[in-house]
Amino acid sequence: MPPLVRHELKYYISQSQYQVLARLLRVLLDRDAHSDENGEYHIRSLYFDTIDDAALTEKVAGVRNRNKYRIRIYNCSDSFIRMECKSKYENYIYKRQAQITRDLSEQLITGDPSGLENTSSGLLREVFREMRINLLRPVVIVDYVREAYLHPVEEVRITFDKQLRSGLFSHDLFNPALPTVPPLAADQVIMEVKFNRFLPQYLKEVLSLAAGWSQRSAISKYTLCRMFEGKEF
Repeated sequence: MPPLVRHELKYYISQSQYQVLARLLRVLLDRDAHSDENGEYHIRSLYFDTIDDAALTEKVAGVRNRNKYRIRIYNCSDSFIRMECKSKYENYIYKRQAQITRDLSEQLITGDPSGLENTSSGLLREVFREMRINLLRPVVIVDYVREAYLHPVEEVRITFDKQLRSGLFSHDLFNPALPTVPPLAADQVIMEVKFNRFLPQYLKEVLSLAAGWSQRSAISKYTLCRMFEGKEF
């Protein structure tokens, strides 16, 4: 198991539940420094999968150790672009990332990994190998608005992801006018709670307001945004 694994808990909550929790967390925790005047920022990820959809099928099958690769940008800007791999190990998550350029991003989006041949990044070497051997390629864009709260103890991060939308079959990552569709009801919010070893007790009590109303779920935005492809889940 990698040394920097974290816990990740996910819940579907309603707008009313979100409003209650957000009001409490605004008093108790710090906002993410990247938030705008409304306390939010936009996330867009282009997910990659193998030719046989290994990431999708493993998630649906509940495989306990698995990887997902994505290129992520913020607020539809190309000023900061990352290739990421989010790994699942038993009940823990582990994320690796490497900053990349727009030119390299666009090359990878076309399915050409040649720009990674001489990279010094272990993650990017891994992406190169996956694209060459398992035909890793872009499959779906995942869009949402995030509201994030932070606590330094155990690196607690509580996020509310709203307005989840799928880019369907487009890979036009940097297009701010990209047509998208919502896979969830308009009032559904995804709450995620991430932390290292333990969650402080007072935050457990606050979050029990949501956990008491909603069952913890194995939510995958990636899977939700691929549901329009006609695949059986």
